[in-house]
Amino acid sequence: MNLSYPKKEKLKSKKRIEQLFIEGKSITSFPLKLIYLETTLPDEIKIQTGVAVSKKRFKNAVKRNRVKRLLRESYRLNKFIVTDNTDSSYAFLILYIGKKMPTYTVIEKQLRLLLEKFNTKTNA
Repeated sequence: MNLSYPKKEKLKSKKRIEQLFIEGKSITSFPLKLIYLETTLPDEIKIQTGVAVSKKRFKNAVKRNRVKRLLRESYRLNKFIVTDNTDSSYAFLILYIGKKMPTYTVIEKQLRLLLEKFNTKTNA
């Protein structure tokens, strides 16, 4: 089980992010929302993931960065839920849509639910 989150797996392409918002499907597990799109990725990468937090809800960059750090850490430890169960390649964007500062346990629990929902939706 690979628990790393290398640079290759990070979603950075502006075009792909725009494409996600236009064509992507979404799943919500409050306070998280996953926008995903089946796409072709370079190398042997199955999933590229990005995280985002609303500037409208979290004015301070410090707080926004903390939430993003929690999201990335939780994804890194739980990405096996998706990578072990899919053959296609996807672009993911995980959005934090809550209003309060979350705890790690809340984020991890909801992210696990979100990834399991994604598995059932795509493998059905």
